Amino acid sequence: MSNWEKNVRKVVPYVPGEQPHEADMIKLNTNENPYPPSPKAAEAIKRVAEEDTLRLYPDPTAAELVQAIADVYHVSPKQIFVGVGSDDVLAMAFMTYFNSDKPILFPDITYSFYDVWAEEFRIPYKQIPLDENFCIVPEQYFAENHPNGGIVFPNPNAPTGVELSLSAIESILQHNPDVVVIVDEAYVDFGAATAQPLLEKYENLLVVQTTSKSRSLAGMRIGYAIGNEKMISYLNDVKYSFNSYTMNQTTIAAGAAAIRDVEYFRKTVKKVVETREWSKEELKKLGFSFEDSKSNFIFATHKSVPARKIFQALRERHIYVRYFEKPRIDNYLRITIGTREEMQTLFDFLKDYLTESSK
Repeated sequence: MSNWEKNVRKVVPYVPGEQPHEADMIKLNTNENPYPPSPKAAEAIKRVAEEDTLRLYPDPTAAELVQAIADVYHVSPKQIFVGVGSDDVLAMAFMTYFNSDKPILFPDITYSFYDVWAEEFRIPYKQIPLDENFCIVPEQYFAENHPNGGIVFPNPNAPTGVELSLSAIESILQHNPDVVVIVDEAYVDFGAATAQPLLEKYENLLVVQTTSKSRSLAGMRIGYAIGNEKMISYLNDVKYSFNSYTMNQTTIAAGAAAIRDVEYFRKTVKKVVETREWSKEELKKLGFSFEDSKSNFIFATHKSVPARKIFQALRERHIYVRYFEKPRIDNYLRITIGTREEMQTLFDFLKDYLTESSK
């Protein structure tokens, strides 16, 4: 009997949020934007479809998209890296920058892909506990306290939504000059401060963002990183050694159009933020508590009813939120901010359900 499995790389895979397909559902479980993308993105897709270019390979440099990002963020195109969603960008960054014998550092409660990549790429890692308020403790990331081979964390953090201040991020950079620090800003546009102003001062900083959340393009899979030219050059070397054509023609065109439509972007983000702030008050009235969220979701726990029970009751009504069966957070629900109407339906159900549960 053959023993081929001894040479197989075995990993515990990342588990993405459920993607149900029900006509009457309210989907608040994967942090998608409830509003459509910029109309200019749709126009760009139509233009590409009508041109006789889909038989050709796309531009491996994705120059149109890279230039759009560079123009909007006022940096050189040589400072931009693009990939198939920020997951692709982060995976490439892990392979490129985290090659030390020392462990990389990231929070114990955070984006659950980090430990998956570390395991897959054989990168040693250490998870640093958040404090009792789900906050990152900067001193725990100082090299003199925890010698490391790199640092990565989301800001705002996921799934908590808690923001780390720019001064705290800078303190981490100041104490780690010899390793790469990655700030994963998937949710930054909903109210947190970006670390981009620190790029000129710290050459070991990489800022990663996505069009999936604030620009409503989760279905197109477009992520990007901003860093110094040398850092981006190393990242591109790894990308071209892995897959030269990561971005297709429609993605490049739609992404560039959406990035340049700053007015629509700001208008959409404003609506989400306004609904989030209203939702916080409604959740408090229903007996939920949570840390202040600067993202497009709220990470909440109820004072008396277990999160799992609420999750199951919602699911039976085709209202989907995210539940994590993990230490420290197994009594919390992550609730994506939907439209005002979707959130009202959620609160109406919760009011009736929680009233009945209290009897």
